[in-house]
Amino acid sequence: MFKHKIKVNDYIRLRKTADWKDINVRQVRAGLRHSVIALSAVINNKAAGMARVVGDKGYVMLIVDVVVAPEFRGQGVGSRLMEELMRLIEASVKDGEGVMAQLMAAKGLEGFYQKFGFRIRPNGDCGAGMTQWIEGGA
Repeated sequence: MFKHKIKVNDYIRLRKTADWKDINVRQVRAGLRHSVIALSAVINNKAAGMARVVGDKGYVMLIVDVVVAPEFRGQGVGSRLMEELMRLIEASVKDGEGVMAQLMAAKGLEGFYQKFGFRIRPNGDCGAGMTQWIEGGA
């Protein structure tokens, strides 16, 4: 079911199903090439979902691009992607070390990620997560 890569055209198609911002092909290729982990869930030879990890290859891992195509939602694909992602992250941690796994949940999906041990922010220890798109000139 899992492939340890994501094809560029599948990445672009899956982003569109989530109504996420368009990313140009050069940036998609670079992002996929430099991912720490890139997974696609394939059902009947079609990419049903994807998930990636980006990071510093030291102690920070950021889970990004977790999306399941609409026709495969509600079938456990997202949960299986996250289970495999977490298994790979945990397997990468050497004895005596640790990594900080982070993510920015889409609105309304915070509970999904809590099942995998993530905590909602803000909380008693941490402020709210923040993002910003920085656009290039014309």
